[in-house]
Amino acid sequence: MASGGEGQGQTPPSSPPRTTNRLAQERSPYLLQHAHNPVDWYPWGQEAFDKAKSEDKPIFLSVGYSTCHWCHVMERESFEDEEIGKILNENFVCIKVDREERPDVDKVYMTFVQATSGGGGWPMSVWLTPDLRPFIGGTYFPPRDGGRRPGLTTVLHRIMDQWQNNRPALESSGERVLEALRKGTAVAADLSETPPPASDVANRCFQQLAHSYEEEYGGFREAPKFPSPVNLMFLMSFWAVNRSSTEGAEALQMTLHTLRMMALGGIHDHVAQGFHRYSTDSSWHVPHFEKMLYDQAQLAVAYITAYQVSGEQVFADVARDILQYVSRDLSDKSGGFYSAEDADSLPVAGGLEKREGAFCVWTASELRELLPEQVEGATGAATQADVLMHHYGVKDQGNVDFEQDPHGELQGQNVLIVRYSEELTAARFGLSLNKVRHLLASARAKMAEVRKRRPCPHLDTKMLASWNGLMLSAYARVGAVLGDKALLERAVQAANFLKTHLWDAQQQTMLRSCYRGDEMEVEQTPSPIAGFLDDYSYVVAGLLDLYEARLQPHWLAWAQELQLRQDLLFWDAQGGGYYCSDPADASVLLRLKQDQDGAEPSANSVSALSLQRLSHYTGRQEWQERSRRLLAAFSDRLTRVPIALPDMVRGLMAHHHTLRQIVISGQKDAPDTNSLLATVNSIFLPHKVLMLADGDTEGFLYQRLPILSSLTPQGGRATAYVCQDFACALPVTDPQELRRLLLNGNANTPGQADGRSE
Repeated sequence: MASGGEGQGQTPPSSPPRTTNRLAQERSPYLLQHAHNPVDWYPWGQEAFDKAKSEDKPIFLSVGYSTCHWCHVMERESFEDEEIGKILNENFVCIKVDREERPDVDKVYMTFVQATSGGGGWPMSVWLTPDLRPFIGGTYFPPRDGGRRPGLTTVLHRIMDQWQNNRPALESSGERVLEALRKGTAVAADLSETPPPASDVANRCFQQLAHSYEEEYGGFREAPKFPSPVNLMFLMSFWAVNRSSTEGAEALQMTLHTLRMMALGGIHDHVAQGFHRYSTDSSWHVPHFEKMLYDQAQLAVAYITAYQVSGEQVFADVARDILQYVSRDLSDKSGGFYSAEDADSLPVAGGLEKREGAFCVWTASELRELLPEQVEGATGAATQADVLMHHYGVKDQGNVDFEQDPHGELQGQNVLIVRYSEELTAARFGLSLNKVRHLLASARAKMAEVRKRRPCPHLDTKMLASWNGLMLSAYARVGAVLGDKALLERAVQAANFLKTHLWDAQQQTMLRSCYRGDEMEVEQTPSPIAGFLDDYSYVVAGLLDLYEARLQPHWLAWAQELQLRQDLLFWDAQGGGYYCSDPADASVLLRLKQDQDGAEPSANSVSALSLQRLSHYTGRQEWQERSRRLLAAFSDRLTRVPIALPDMVRGLMAHHHTLRQIVISGQKDAPDTNSLLATVNSIFLPHKVLMLADGDTEGFLYQRLPILSSLTPQGGRATAYVCQDFACALPVTDPQELRRLLLNGNANTPGQADGRSE
C-alpha cells in the first residue's frame, strides 16, 4: 500500500518512478504519495480550473489523507493503473486534495456526497462541472466491476457518455441538489433570538448519550467504537453542575468506565503509548491502527480531567502516557506537532506489501523468544513471557477474531489487551504486586526495543495550526494539573512554533499548514494556505489554556489579536455564528457553519466558550454578546439533537451559569502563590477563568481590568479571590479554604465581599 512520499505500495524503493506529475512540487505527504501516478493530477487551484474551462472537460476530484487505508488501496488499484490513467487524462481534469490541508473543499463536496448517496468517507470521488459544481459523487471504487459495486472504469465511461449526451440534465440535477443544500445547511438566528434553555438542552444531551451508551465496555455504540472525547468532556461538565443528582452520578460513571476500558483495550498502545483511531469491535480490542494527533490531544485532556474528578492515579498516568508518545513520535524539533501515523507498514524490512497493524502486533512465539527468562518464585516455573501473555490475553493461535480481520492481515497475530488486573495476575503466578508490575514494565520495554527495529509506518509530517492548537491545550492542561514543568515548557514551545511558523504578522493571517523538509527544517509552500475557522478557534482556546497554566499575559494578548481577526474573516453579522471558511472565496460553493462535534469539535463550539473566557480577560462585553448570538444561531440543532453538539452544549451551560473569576493575588512563582494555583488546578471547574494579579499595573490584564488593582494580597500572603462578575467572596489565603470555596459552587454566598472599587 502507498505510504509517504517515497514511492508506492509494491514498487521497490530502488525502482525509479516511471512518471512524475505536478504533485511532486507539493509539500503535503498525501499529495506526494500520488506524485508518480500515471494520472495527470493537479492540486486544487486556478490552473486546474482554467484548464477545465478552456477544454470544457468535467473535473474528477479525489479527496483523501495520507494515513487513510482505503485511499492507499484505491491508489494502488486504480491510480497506478495505466489504462485508468489514460482514460482520466484524456477525458477529465484530475484534481487531488488533501482533506487535512483543505477542509473547506472537503466539507462542501462531502456534504454533496452524503446528500446524494446516503453515505460518505474517504477516499471521496466527485465529478464536477468546469465551474466546480458537483453532479456525481461517491467514495471508494474498485478498478473493475465486482460484486455489487461498479468499477471505476465503468463509472468513468458512464460519466463520459452522460457528459456527451445528457449534459444539461446532469448539470441541472447537480444544481438542484446544491440549492437544496444551501437551504438545508443554513444556520442563523435573528438579532433578537436567545439561546435555548441550558438545563433543558443539557438534560436532553445527557439522555441521548445515556440511550446510546454501551454498558459492558463503555462507549456510545456497539462497533465500530470511537473514543468520542467530546462526549466524555460534556458528561464530566454535566456531572460538575449535577453532582448531587442520580443523573450526574450516572454521567460520571459512564465517563470513567469508558476511559478505564479504553485504557485497558487494544485501542491503547501498551508498548509505545498513545491511542489508535477507533476499535473495530465493542470491547476496544482490535483497533484501526492509525494514530491521529487530534485524538491524542483530546484524549489527554479527557484523561487528566477524569483524574481531577476522581483522584484515581491511573487516569493521570494515561494522560502522561499519551504525551510521552506525542513528544517522542509526533514532535518536530521546531516545537510543532506532526499530524498522524499510518495504520499500514511492511511486516519485514525489504517487503513489498504493507499490512494494517504490522508494526504493533505480536505472535506468541515472538514473545516466548524475546522473554524466555524464568521468573524466580513464580508457580509452574513460569517465564516472563508466560506472565505477559496471561496478562495481555496473548494466544498461540492469535487473539484476533475473523470478524475483525476480514482480509486476513492479522492471522496468528495478537493485539495486546489487559485481560486481568495486576492483582489477579500476581495471584495467578504467586508473585507480589510490585514484582508483577516490574515484570510487565520490563517486558514492555523489551518489546518497544523490538518495535524500533521493525519497518515504521508512514509518518504524516504535515503540521496543521488547528491540531497544533488542540495539542497546545493538552500540554498546558495536563502540565498544569500535574505541576509538570517539562510539559508546560513543551506547551510554550508549541505556542512559539505557531507564532513563528503559522502566523503571518504582516498580513495578520493564520496559515493552515507547514511541512518538514528533506533537511528536517520547517518548509512552507510558495502559496501558503490561509487558515480556516478551526485554525483560529483551536489556537485561541490553546492560548487561553496556556495562559491559565503559565500565567504569562502575552499569550492573552495574542489570543485577543487572533480572535479579532477571526471575527473579521468568518463572523456572520446577519445570522450569527462563524463560517468554516472565508465567505469571500468564490471557489467554495457552500457557506457552511459546522454543526457537529465529531472526531474534532466544531470550531463554533470551541468559540462559544472561548468568547466568554476572552470577555472576562479583556473586559470586552461584545464577545459575551457574540457568544450569545452564536448559541442562538445553533438553537434548533441544540434543542432537537444536542448529542450532535456536546461541546457546544458545554458552551451553553457556561453561558447559563456564567464564568467565575478566580484571581490569585501574589508574586508569580512564589511558594504561597503556587500553593493556591495548585489547589485551583487540582479541581475540575468547567465554568471558570483563572488569572494572576501580580501587581503589574502596566500589564495586559490590569490595563483592561482596573478592578485587579483592588484585589491585593492580605497579611503579606498570596490571596485568592473567587468572584462572579467581580463580586467576590471573602478572600482566602489557605489552600484548603480555597478548595472548600471552589467546591461550594457559587461565589455569591452569604458573607461575600464586593471586590469592586468604590
